[in-house]
Amino acid sequence: MENTGHSSLTLPGAIVIAGAIIAIAIIWVNKPANIASQDGENIQQTAVSIMPISNADHILGNPNAPIKIVEYSDPSCPFCKMFHTTMLRIINEYGPTGKVAWVYRHFPIDKEGTRPDGGILHPNAGHESQALECAADQGSNDAFWAFANRLYEVTPSVTSQTPNGLDQKELPNIAAFVKLNVVLFNQCLASGKFKAVVEKHYLDGINAGISGTPHSIIITPSGSQIPLVGAQPYETIKAALDALLPEAK
Repeated sequence: MENTGHSSLTLPGAIVIAGAIIAIAIIWVNKPANIASQDGENIQQTAVSIMPISNADHILGNPNAPIKIVEYSDPSCPFCKMFHTTMLRIINEYGPTGKVAWVYRHFPIDKEGTRPDGGILHPNAGHESQALECAADQGSNDAFWAFANRLYEVTPSVTSQTPNGLDQKELPNIAAFVKLNVVLFNQCLASGKFKAVVEKHYLDGINAGISGTPHSIIITPSGSQIPLVGAQPYETIKAALDALLPEAK
């Protein structure tokens, strides 16, 4: 998980952790969280519910699924790249039943103070998030997910070996790959048309106590919100879903 480090679990602890995730959900909603502010200092903020899922969201799977996983993601984050593959596997397994859906929201870590030296951790993340919106603007939900899948597939992310992440000149190439009109895509991206949408998602995440990516929230059939922090492995998510699915009947 960026920017607070990555933790993952393997199968031996998956079921135990899945149970713990469900058990602490209500407690977590009211628990104070440390949020990294833009000046790099930690501030205390109470976690609150995320904004309701609506037709404006990007949803893979049944929009009326009783279980939804809302992910706040950063296109430049290497752990988000890993988690994207995991979530595709989850949806390929659970999506056809219509009981689980994946909702993608933006949380670009492109603000001053997100690096230890006070700099910007992912300077291109906001631009890339806007590119995802430009894809959706031209081709609706299918184009959004096609662009997202290709983006996470080809991006080198921001690491010590590739500090600049994806060359932004590749964004039009991704648009062409998923058969968008590249001229219209470039015009949309240059205009900053969706900057406010990306910022709205980011601020919603901040208000909900999110401080790094990927950060997901499982919405249960009863409406409870269960946090899923970091690039958790397939086995952990599967165990949590299997525990919740009986409630969806």
